[in-house]
Amino acid sequence: MTIRRLPEGTVNRIAAGEVVERPASVVKELVENAIDAGATQINVAMAGAGRDQIIITDNGKGMTRDDLVLAVERHATSKLPEDDLVWIAHLGFRGEALPSIGSVSRMTITSRARGADAAWRLHIDAGRVDDPQPDSLPEGTRIEVRDLFFATPARLKFLKTDRSEASAITETTKRLAMANPTVGFSLRDASRAIFGYPAAGGPDAARDRLAAIMGRDFVDNSVAVAAERDGVELTGFAGLPTMNRGNAQAQYLFVNGRPVRDRLFTGAIRGAYQDLMARHRHPVVALFLSVPPEAVDVNVHPAKAEVRFRDEQLVRGLIVSTVRRALAAAGHRASSTVAAEATAAFRPGGQGAFYGGGSEGRPRTGLAEAANAFQHQAPTGMPLSDDPAGFAPAARPAETGAVDVPATSYPLGAAVGQLHETYIVAQTADGLIVVDQHAAHERLVYERMKKALQGGVARQGMLIPEVVEMDEAAVGRLLDRADELAELGLVIDQFGGGAVVVREQPALLGEVDIQGLVRDLADDLAELDDTTALTERLNDVCSTMACHGSVRAGRRMTAAEMNALLREMEVTPNSGQCNHGRPTYVELQLPDIERLFGRR
Repeated sequence: MTIRRLPEGTVNRIAAGEVVERPASVVKELVENAIDAGATQINVAMAGAGRDQIIITDNGKGMTRDDLVLAVERHATSKLPEDDLVWIAHLGFRGEALPSIGSVSRMTITSRARGADAAWRLHIDAGRVDDPQPDSLPEGTRIEVRDLFFATPARLKFLKTDRSEASAITETTKRLAMANPTVGFSLRDASRAIFGYPAAGGPDAARDRLAAIMGRDFVDNSVAVAAERDGVELTGFAGLPTMNRGNAQAQYLFVNGRPVRDRLFTGAIRGAYQDLMARHRHPVVALFLSVPPEAVDVNVHPAKAEVRFRDEQLVRGLIVSTVRRALAAAGHRASSTVAAEATAAFRPGGQGAFYGGGSEGRPRTGLAEAANAFQHQAPTGMPLSDDPAGFAPAARPAETGAVDVPATSYPLGAAVGQLHETYIVAQTADGLIVVDQHAAHERLVYERMKKALQGGVARQGMLIPEVVEMDEAAVGRLLDRADELAELGLVIDQFGGGAVVVREQPALLGEVDIQGLVRDLADDLAELDDTTALTERLNDVCSTMACHGSVRAGRRMTAAEMNALLREMEVTPNSGQCNHGRPTYVELQLPDIERLFGRR
């Protein structure tokens, strides 16, 4: 076949196939252009989920007649002043969006440059450009796109339902609004206003915009993130682990103001929350990364949805360490949404949205049964402080009894009793707290183990070595990692073909079910790749050990023991959730309790 040049219209439609995937793509490109034009107010309207009509109006710097003519030509742009494809400081830069959109729709652009006496209007019909005509408009630009894909009807067959397409436009506009809190945004369809976010200012602008879009619950139950390393700056908010979702849709990530979906980001976030959340749950975050233009390539995807960093390890390390540090600084803090779920569960016929039960799997009980099980005076028993895995008071002395300590003295209050030998009830200055004793102690032991690893885990020799029988494959996995397990304080040897013998265990675990611990570790090792060093997965192994070394449900505790646990929780990082991401306690304030009884 003879080689020939493709017609300009065909070239534009090919470019449109890369840039304009759906109506939301049109909105994204046009809103980004408005932001680049310095707009402080951007209004988006749609009809027919964007298929029939999309209108973007802004108060940016606008365009002159000559600018308007150039803007709809391919590869014409005002955003590369030095023709440098590395130093890109704008959201749009290819000069493909307007001609691409115009090649598959009926598009009208009306614009008035700042200081100009009049506006100009330009109409494009499936790539055919009319001459500019004078028009009236305040300073800024108005772009109307009608009959999207009418020139390429096959593309219409690949669009989803109106609800899905409208939802995509809403999500796209919200993400751009998150990244630009100093710009006002509004979105409406043919019949109603969907949202309106006024321009925000001051130091809390980003927080206020996130609260408007993601909800007040998010900003009230998140920690601020801020760090800088080698010219790369990370800011934003990371949700507490107990505020999580079943998917990663509530993770908002931005690079130099550009919303992106990047595997490096999602992997880094997963790593930051690795030992704070169950594997099937996902945190809620809004993170903003500022990178020197020469250190990031935003030209790797036609829709600019992906980026590539010059130093990926620097970026990943900054995200993981900064988020982990911020979450650790939150200490025992847990999401207040847990209390709302608890209140709903207490109401007659209410169904809470709690996580499933802990490893003991106790069923929940009604109020009457709970009242019958309540022990006002905690029974006596072996003080946990006598146990290496027990509660060594950290920073504050352990109390001798709940009655000796004012409830207002401590964030988690003073213990007043125990429910079902599983839950500690504490009174605070303005409410009550219910603590899952196993989940809380599991986190405490786990954090001790992580700290002990820095200086070597102390071992405790077993008076009588314990033999654990299992299949040969499991034995092999354990023996292959015997040296690394010894670094964690667990010393094992082979005992015949189908068993191992445990000679030493981590001292801080105290009394532990060795049989269950070793079998669980063998199961954990089955999920590790043979080439993966166990030291790279210490958190998972420590978590398993901590679970077995924690006080179990059904253990009767004295008032001193319960208060010692509460005091240690208050000074232990991440103690608001167990190693599996479940909340370790629920707090009900007096207004919550009063509402239960109709007092409010």
